[in-house]
Amino acid sequence: MLDTELVWNLQRANQIALSFANSLDLEEISRLGTDGLVKYFDCTFARIWLVEPDGKMLRLVASSGLYTRTDGSFSRIPMGAYKIGRIAQNRVSLLSNKLPEESWVRYPEWAIANKLKSFAGYPLANSDKVIGVLAAFSQNPMRQEFLEVLLNLCTSLTVALEIASLHQQEKQNLQAVKSTIILPELSLSDSLARILVRTKLTVLGTERSLDLSQTQVFLKVAEILKTLDCTYCRLTYEVDSVSLEAIADTSSIISQSPKEWEQVFFGNLMSIVSFCGGILEINTEASIQVIQVSLTFPSPVNAPDLPLCIQCRLPLLQTGFTQLAYLANLKISASGERHIPLLTDRPSLVSNSDRIIWVNQNNSTIVPSGIKAQINLSTTSSQLKEAVATIMNGGNWGLDNLTQEQQILSQREREVIALLAKGLRDRDIAEHLHISNSTVKFHVNNILVKLEAKTRLQALYKLMNTEGLEL
Repeated sequence: MLDTELVWNLQRANQIALSFANSLDLEEISRLGTDGLVKYFDCTFARIWLVEPDGKMLRLVASSGLYTRTDGSFSRIPMGAYKIGRIAQNRVSLLSNKLPEESWVRYPEWAIANKLKSFAGYPLANSDKVIGVLAAFSQNPMRQEFLEVLLNLCTSLTVALEIASLHQQEKQNLQAVKSTIILPELSLSDSLARILVRTKLTVLGTERSLDLSQTQVFLKVAEILKTLDCTYCRLTYEVDSVSLEAIADTSSIISQSPKEWEQVFFGNLMSIVSFCGGILEINTEASIQVIQVSLTFPSPVNAPDLPLCIQCRLPLLQTGFTQLAYLANLKISASGERHIPLLTDRPSLVSNSDRIIWVNQNNSTIVPSGIKAQINLSTTSSQLKEAVATIMNGGNWGLDNLTQEQQILSQREREVIALLAKGLRDRDIAEHLHISNSTVKFHVNNILVKLEAKTRLQALYKLMNTEGLEL
C-alpha cells in the first residue's frame, strides 16, 4: 500500500528544492535548505557545512531554527572530526532518536537542556566527492523513512550548490581575465593588432561593439596565440555572430600531448567562453605541426533583456533551465503576470500565462493545448532566447508536426487519482466527491487505460514523474 506520509514528505522536500532552484549563491541555497527543514519537518534547528577548497575543513554556511549564527564553536570542523566530519569523510548517513545517549555527543547536557531527542545527518555528495554535510536536530523522534526524504533533498542541494560554485568560479576567472588586459579605449581589431604585433590581422565585415566580457575573452585568446607564434588571424563580423580564426605553429611543443599543452596554454578558458555564451574550438593538425583556433560569439541583442518565468516541477530541471536562461541573457522573473513567458513542465500551470513554453521531456508528439512554444532537454541557450523572442512578438516556436490537445485525463479523473495518492479508499473517494463506488471504479479504469498502466500505483507514478501531478 502507498505510504502516504512518505509521498507527502517527498513533495515537501521538493518544495524546499524549488525555493533555491533559481539561486546561484552558495549561502542563499544552503540557508533556504535549512529554513525549509525547520519549516516543513518540525526540526528544532538545521545546519549545512560545506567543504573548503583545500578539502581539510568544513565551514558552517547556514543555520536555521534554534541557532542562526554561523560563527560559533562549530563554525569550522576538521574533516573526520566529530560526527559531522566523519559523515563527510566516510560518506555515511545517520539517524538517531536517542541523541543524549550517543557516545559521540560532546555535550549531552546541552541536548537534554534543549529537549533534543533526534539527529539526522546526510552527506552532500556526487559520484566523485563530498561537498558538504546537512544536519537536522528535532525534539521529536524521526522516522527511518526521513533518511529517504533527506536523500531526495540532498541530491537537489548538491546539484544546486555545484552549479552555484561553478558560476562563482567562472565569474572570478573572468574578472581575472579582465584585470590583465588594459586596452578598452581601442576597437577590438586595433586591440588585437597591438597584442599580435608580428601577425597580420584580416578583418571582414563591419566592426561593431561587443559586450565587455566577450571583448576581454577575444583579447585573452590573442595573448595566448602570441605565445604560440600565431601565423594567421582573421576577425569576421557576420550578421548574427563575430568570430576569430587563427593558425599557430606548434613545433616547439610537439613533444607534449594535445591535452597537456591545451591545459598549459588555455587552462579553464573553455569554460569561461561557454559561460559568456560563446564557443571555443581547438583542432590539432599533427601532420603539419599547427593548431587551428576558432572563437565565436553570437551578436549581442540590441533589444532590452527578454523576460522569462521558470516553474518546473523537478528542482533539477528548474536549476538547469535557470542556468540556460542566464546564458541566454534572459531576465529571470518571479512575476505571475500573464504577458510574461512561462517555461514549465507542469500541466496545471498551462492556463497561468498567455505565453507558455512547454518542456517536452519525452519528445512526445502530443502537447497541452494553448502553448506557444516547445523545447526539450537538448535546447541550447540561443534556441531558448529565440523561442522567447518569437512568442513575445506573437508567434509560435518549435510546434511543427505537434498535436496540441487537452490534458490526457479529465478534471474528475485527476481529482480521483489525487485522492488515491493521499491514501483514500474507493468508498472514501466516493463520499468525498459525492459519487457512487461504481463511478469511482469507472474513473479508475479509464485512468489505467489512458495511462497504459497495469496498477493504480503505476498510474500514480507515471503522473508524478511525467504529467506533473501535484498533491
